[in-house]
Amino acid sequence: MRTAVRRRSLTAPLADKQTAASGVDALPPLREVIAAYGLSARRSLGQNFLLDLNITRRIARAAGPLENATVLEIGPGPGGLTRALLEEGANTVIAVERDDRCLAALEQVAAVVDGRLHIVAGDALSVDVNALAEQYGMLRVVANLPYNISTPLLIGWLKKLSLFDRFVLMFQSEVADRLTSLPGPKTYSRLSVAAQWQCEVKPLFTLPPRAFTPAPKVSSTVVELKPRAHPLAEAEPDLLEEVVAAAFGQRRKMLRAALKGTFTDPQAVLTESGIAPEARAETVSIEGFCALARELARERARMRG
Repeated sequence: MRTAVRRRSLTAPLADKQTAASGVDALPPLREVIAAYGLSARRSLGQNFLLDLNITRRIARAAGPLENATVLEIGPGPGGLTRALLEEGANTVIAVERDDRCLAALEQVAAVVDGRLHIVAGDALSVDVNALAEQYGMLRVVANLPYNISTPLLIGWLKKLSLFDRFVLMFQSEVADRLTSLPGPKTYSRLSVAAQWQCEVKPLFTLPPRAFTPAPKVSSTVVELKPRAHPLAEAEPDLLEEVVAAAFGQRRKMLRAALKGTFTDPQAVLTESGIAPEARAETVSIEGFCALARELARERARMRG
């Protein structure tokens, strides 16, 4: 995919928005598109279509301003959020869609927005975001993520954070609660640490099941993640991930027991890091986990001689 990016004037964003809106407004309503192309949502693909224009516009506006942004959208389906992003003036939208049935509907949108929509047919988990960033520049991810791949997608992006300037993402509310949780409750998890160590994370708004077609069994929450200029505390990413995985892998155990396979003397390391050996993973701050990761780095260095 080597399509040249169309760069748009910075002097007339309002005119650009009006042009985009007029093109998208000419499209048939989404429910007609779904009927015409036989786009019933597939549970195997984690599909729950968002058809309410007020909601899709609200998500697009939460991700703005978009006039200079290259937006990466995952799982656009029939293109409801895609339309809203383009109406709000997104410079370029890269829509990654695995379901071949949806491609014709997306091509219908592409035909009226003057080269600003680029469609990638394939699995989002296999998309080379390095190549996209090389071609298009910094990426902003705005998506109603398929429920069944939302967490692995986010974990992968967090490992390549320099490619992204912002994320505005829809998750199951249960996942959103883990992303935004502070230490203490059961919602605090490996995902909380991984996301908040590198990003400012906040919930924006929650949608009931009836907002989607078909309605899922759970509510959904839009979450914003803004990459930090620097992580919350110093740590080597791989070692931090190792410590956090060990601690939460046996979260019912005290840390002095949960970390036995990670440190030679976990009780001493915990005490040195200012963490009670009797503490459990959900009570430890991100800074505390970073301190443990630094201790692990020192221990490994001593072992290497």
